[in-house]
Amino acid sequence: MRLFTFGYGFSAAALGTQLARAGWSLAASYRREADGERLRALGVEAVSVNDPEALATELKIAKAVLVTAAPDAQGCPGLRTLVPALARGGAFPDWVGYLSTTGVYGDRQGGWVFETSRLLAQSMEGARRVAAERDWLDVGKGMGLTTTIFRLPGIYGPGRSTFDRLREGRAKRITAPGQVFSRIHVDDLAAGLVASMARPRAGGIYNLCDDAPAPNSEVVAYAAGLLGLPVPPEISLGDAQLKGPAQRFYAETKRVSNARAKAELGWRPAYPTYREGLAAILQAGG
Repeated sequence: MRLFTFGYGFSAAALGTQLARAGWSLAASYRREADGERLRALGVEAVSVNDPEALATELKIAKAVLVTAAPDAQGCPGLRTLVPALARGGAFPDWVGYLSTTGVYGDRQGGWVFETSRLLAQSMEGARRVAAERDWLDVGKGMGLTTTIFRLPGIYGPGRSTFDRLREGRAKRITAPGQVFSRIHVDDLAAGLVASMARPRAGGIYNLCDDAPAPNSEVVAYAAGLLGLPVPPEISLGDAQLKGPAQRFYAETKRVSNARAKAELGWRPAYPTYREGLAAILQAGG
């Protein structure tokens, strides 16, 4: 069995690791030759996005296809590249997954959101995700593909966690009344994708997140305690002077429900809160 991913970053690599243990082979797209070399060093078949024939060949033998790249002003680059290749090779993978974000829900002032909640994206990035989701679902219907959408909150794991920011002196305990965030350990994300592959549903949409939305200040304080480092002082959101992605991130607060993924996929996060997730990262040397 073979997995093809459009983009092979943090999340795709976690999925690839889990599937490789189960005997899957891996292939992924690349744009820059340096990225192709990195993939080959990892044992991943590297396929240039500028080689339509190679893409068509890979997609024809892929059992599962994962798209991780963020949309741009022209839409989803994965869709623009892969749909012609799928048609060219007459490919019909069993499962196509698209990684979206919970940013499509916008700000809910701490309220719960479900897959059936109205989409209220409040940023250009969120609006582009809404459009990309729609486009992939439409392509799935039009081509008879089992396309599934996954809405993800903040993703953390070894090499990408609060520990790293604390060690580098970059961690801030930003406080805002009533503000909480959902998150997911990257291995739980990968396990959710594997569970979906085992139970594919065309047009499926799933929130993959842990069970305990929590404020940033609480997570930073807990991580500092695990490291034996001083807990950074609290700073108000107004005094933090955030810009760019961080500003957009703190402009929204919501609690994300994972009930559908549990009920339909039989999935359970191994790290139901940030406490278990951080402890596992530290134990692994992360």
